[in-house]
Amino acid sequence: MAKTFKKPEALSDQPTHYCPGCTHGIIHRLVAEVIDELGIRGRTVGIAPVGCAVLAYNYFTFDFQEAAHGRAPAMATGIKRVRPDLIVFTYQGDGDLASIGMGEIIHAANRGEKFTTIFVNNTVYGMTGGQMAPTTLQGQRTTTSPAGRNVEEVGMPVKIAELISALETPAYVTRQTVLKPKYVVRAKKAIKKAFQYQVEGRCFSLVEIVSTCPTNWGLTPVEAIKWVEDNMLPYFKLGEYKTPDEVEED
Repeated sequence: MAKTFKKPEALSDQPTHYCPGCTHGIIHRLVAEVIDELGIRGRTVGIAPVGCAVLAYNYFTFDFQEAAHGRAPAMATGIKRVRPDLIVFTYQGDGDLASIGMGEIIHAANRGEKFTTIFVNNTVYGMTGGQMAPTTLQGQRTTTSPAGRNVEEVGMPVKIAELISALETPAYVTRQTVLKPKYVVRAKKAIKKAFQYQVEGRCFSLVEIVSTCPTNWGLTPVEAIKWVEDNMLPYFKLGEYKTPDEVEED
């Protein structure tokens, strides 16, 4: 009997270090499936962040580099400019990308660097203990905002997809999630589209994935899914925010 479901060749045999209910594993698999389907594993280079995905290089069977905190876009820029034949992507969380790395991602996107960014948004600093992040929701409690995020003091949560899509430079920008099977299907299509644009040499691409963090939220995995649906998705709305085709048509 033929197998209808198997582990992607781009995914390694590695026990996970991620917490129960974390969706990094699902996202990793989608990235691996897309790379296999596009036949680009032999020329793909990933850039790992500082954060929960700091060990991302353990889960894939292609080359990876480790960047300093927030500097993954700078490293990706250097690799892609020196070796434009390679397929380069950064894999970053909201603490890494939206805080210390905000300047890096904004300017890389504005320059139109032709690499791909997978951005995982779970509204907290996951690895370091659940501190408030730039994406933490209004009123959300974290270890550094025990009374809830006070927007009068620290501002509103940053919407990265909307921010990047406001740039004039052609790009592909989308926000998806992997909470349920229907969302997983859509997320994979978005990731594949982002990599395809890079294969074609067309534009910078960013796929934001709205994720869970049961451990730092103090919730069970099932409770965390409901919390995302009730609180994150109304604010971080899913959908495609920009495509290079729109700019070319203008």
